[in-house]
Amino acid sequence: MSQDSAAPETARKLSGRRRREVVAVLLFSGGPIFESSIPLSVFGIDRQDAGVPRYRLLVCGGEDGPLRTTGGLELTTPYGLEAISRAGTVVVPAWRSITSPPPPEALDALRRAHEEGARIVGLCTGAFVLAAAGLLDGRPATTHWMYAPTLAKRYPSVHVDPRELFVDDGDVLTSAGTAAGIDLCLHIVRTDHGTEAAGALARRLVVPPRRTGGQERYLDRSLPEEIGSDPLAEVVSWALEHLHEQFDVETLAARAYMSRRTFDRRFRSLTGSAPLQWLITQRVLQAQRLLETSDYSVDEVAGRCGFRSPVALRGHFRRQLGSSPAAYRAAYRARRPQSDPDRTSILESVVPAQAGPGARRPQAGPGGHSAMASAGAELGKPAPEAYAAGHGRPSLPGQRSVP
Repeated sequence: MSQDSAAPETARKLSGRRRREVVAVLLFSGGPIFESSIPLSVFGIDRQDAGVPRYRLLVCGGEDGPLRTTGGLELTTPYGLEAISRAGTVVVPAWRSITSPPPPEALDALRRAHEEGARIVGLCTGAFVLAAAGLLDGRPATTHWMYAPTLAKRYPSVHVDPRELFVDDGDVLTSAGTAAGIDLCLHIVRTDHGTEAAGALARRLVVPPRRTGGQERYLDRSLPEEIGSDPLAEVVSWALEHLHEQFDVETLAARAYMSRRTFDRRFRSLTGSAPLQWLITQRVLQAQRLLETSDYSVDEVAGRCGFRSPVALRGHFRRQLGSSPAAYRAAYRARRPQSDPDRTSILESVVPAQAGPGARRPQAGPGGHSAMASAGAELGKPAPEAYAAGHGRPSLPGQRSVP
């Protein structure tokens, strides 16, 4: 679920020239217009008539303009990097490319703002800009689930958790993709001015004031592109095709002709995730899809996802998705009452048939796309809660991990 947290005990005091109510949004060429527009809409429109305190918005160019954005639109900004020096909050919307380094001048401006007590916010892949500036070192953070493995691999000192909609670490905040940027901006308003102000703003935007759950329901079976040519790709493919079997990480290491320790290190370097956590996550996602698309009982789902018992499924499912399997199925079907005649063929193309004699086939389930992921896990052992191995989940949601 989303991470709301209190400010760190050692929060920096704003320097004299910065104002808490001033929000600077840092734009770059190539940035997607939707993510860029989110902080502009939240912090740049006067809604005092609805009970929302006003912010002062400074739209700043992070590089020379005009800035080209989605659809070939060109933008000019009224301010440059120098205006960041007045802001108490600096927001970086989605960065144009996770493989491109941000301009050094922009990184210097972000570091200086942080040193002077400003709150720094990265929406979606804006987290890559914050990481490049060193502002996420040793901190919990999130980004779009599709880019989380790359963020974890490229910046190993960042405690990346792809399950959260947003993470508040006090003076540095990050969010998942697109709509989660709205969640984080509403959280900032809630932190600054209280629940009523955030609720009034949410009503104006016609969005929930606070969403529950996280990114787990949207995950798919994707791994970073660079694993495609690696020898481990064959092992990963085998795991995805045999989720109905009970196997552990030692089994995968043996298939890769590696020791468990070497396999763990190699897998983490490629994906940013510990293999055990990846396997558990994928088994749960397989269970999630079967709950959405079949009439198997929870006990049957557990067996078809390689869990040794329904108890193991329920424990991992609740930790990862925040509800029991039965409650998840009921809520999903309540949201999607219409059946989809094409669903059975879609399911069969993704999930290998595992039914024995007399077993029920998956039925055409409720419409809509479920998470397109599956994979396996070592069962009966506690699941590491952080995305990267070795980083325990913070004792307070969104807070930095305590050794």
